[in-house]
Amino acid sequence: MHVFVTGGTGTIGSAVVAELLGNGHTVLALARSDRSERALKDAGAEVLRGELADLGVLRAGAAQSDGVISLAFGRDYGNPDALAAAIAEESAAMAALGEELTGSGRPIVTVSGTPWVPGRASTEADPLPTDGPVGGRGRSVNALLELASRGVRATAVRMPRTVHNEGKGGFAGLLADQARRTGVAGYPGDGTQRWPAVHALDAAVLFRLALESAPAGTAWHAVADEGDAVRDIATVIGRRLGLPVETVPEETFGPFGPIFAMDQPASSAHTRDALGWQPTHPSLLEDLENIQP
Repeated sequence: MHVFVTGGTGTIGSAVVAELLGNGHTVLALARSDRSERALKDAGAEVLRGELADLGVLRAGAAQSDGVISLAFGRDYGNPDALAAAIAEESAAMAALGEELTGSGRPIVTVSGTPWVPGRASTEADPLPTDGPVGGRGRSVNALLELASRGVRATAVRMPRTVHNEGKGGFAGLLADQARRTGVAGYPGDGTQRWPAVHALDAAVLFRLALESAPAGTAWHAVADEGDAVRDIATVIGRRLGLPVETVPEETFGPFGPIFAMDQPASSAHTRDALGWQPTHPSLLEDLENIQP
């Protein structure tokens, strides 16, 4: 396939571009800057210049491709207003891409987060939350999946809170960044809450599999580690950075504080059985050993 990819230079996106190119596909990738354009061209992709807000550019990219993988998200989400704006921008972009593909039978794979279910690991059958600080993402993903009835092979890959590579990325990466700023490897609550995780290179394989074969209207879980205790994550970060490990108020983490404090394990049993996806790269706690002081 000739695949149009947005967000192709991020932690997930760069791995997805490499995975597609390494498995016989060609890539047309959206580039927001000269730096992104160089990185994408160096990786072997064609480039379409534009921002996520340029809906006409997005439609043009989708129109000339056999399928779409939508990964781009705003770069500023450090406060509630910025997060809401980034979600609104993403929602408009997905709607434009979906409209362009309507009636074509072509695939689009989008990204969302794994849901949380009190008392157990969430599964692919559980609905996404449509309220709270990231509820808008759930609503826009649901709208995209509903295009299955309009001739779009729309699917969603639900990502865990931490997508990592070389000790960087995701919520665990934010914990490490915060530790460097404050001098404390902090975690909210009692630290027993669990976060699922996946290596970026394993996640990229699932995006490719969903693009190639997943049925319309389906959702999949890119979960390798069902749930690592946040205190265990902070303990590795503290040891690697030589910092004390302590509980801190959830407000320390801004708009993500309430999410950081939630117990949110997730299962990928159905995804592994149905699509044959098998993670092979290091677990989160193993990968965090790559953090440098």
